[in-house]
Amino acid sequence: MARLPHLRAMESFEAVARLGSVSAAAGELGVSPGAVSQQVRRLEAHLGVTLLERRGRHLELTRWGRLYHAEIEGAFAQLLAAERPLRAALGGAPLVVSGLPTVAAKWLGRALYDRAREVPDVPVRLVSEEADAAGSGEAWDFRMDFGPPPADGPGAELFTDVAVPACAPSLLEGRPISTPEDLLVLPRLRIGWSARYDRFEPPSWEAWAGRHGLVLPPGAPAMSFALTASAIDAAVAGQGVVLGQRAMMQEELLTGRLVVPLDLPLPLSEPYALRWSRAALEKPGGAGLRDWLLARGRQEAARLRKDG
Repeated sequence: MARLPHLRAMESFEAVARLGSVSAAAGELGVSPGAVSQQVRRLEAHLGVTLLERRGRHLELTRWGRLYHAEIEGAFAQLLAAERPLRAALGGAPLVVSGLPTVAAKWLGRALYDRAREVPDVPVRLVSEEADAAGSGEAWDFRMDFGPPPADGPGAELFTDVAVPACAPSLLEGRPISTPEDLLVLPRLRIGWSARYDRFEPPSWEAWAGRHGLVLPPGAPAMSFALTASAIDAAVAGQGVVLGQRAMMQEELLTGRLVVPLDLPLPLSEPYALRWSRAALEKPGGAGLRDWLLARGRQEAARLRKDG
């Protein structure tokens, strides 16, 4: 690989070629005209060609100067553009936190609301994305997903959730529940997880029944949902019993909008994990937000152990 010329020399020539004079280039770069001329001569010596020639009182690009400037002009524009993300971060651009739709709606959103009250001067943007968004969708600083932490990047385990049957209190009126068979008479709501999670064995009524030695009654569930959040909302509306995750239903359970008629848990096969980009910790508030989310995850894990 050929040795690059001194970057200052290239910068001086690019400014002269773009602005049309040594004095204008010197003013932009904050140096003396003599220093600019010296850098241009240094670049010409390195390249072995003449880049500028004087025509009376004016400077003009030679044939080689026009060719060289056409090549480096875009490169310097790209170098200037490279500063923009850094300037945006330093100027208060929000930290972007990404999560699965249910995670974003039922856990991350509620957690980050508490964080905003504690640290109001660090802006955060929450985005809901089904796909692993490292290369698609909006670029994120932090990502919460289902499955173990990655082996090829920074991340940490948060907590392993537990699925339990839950429903609205109104669904139980006049229907005392004392056995699993009583519960299975009620309409069941099914959650259809994405096929990409099949290897993690996501929670299902079949897995729940198998864990507790039960046989599901014949017939299809009352309704099927692509998102756990939608199934939880349907259960709140009294449409059936959802096999929902405790961490994702925490607010509904605390407020009494959902109840657990029989506490027969099904632990998830894998934990939720938090990942972060390497640049996230360099942004204002990035390291603090990571530490706060990890602490919140430990609190959730302790609460799940206590409830379980």
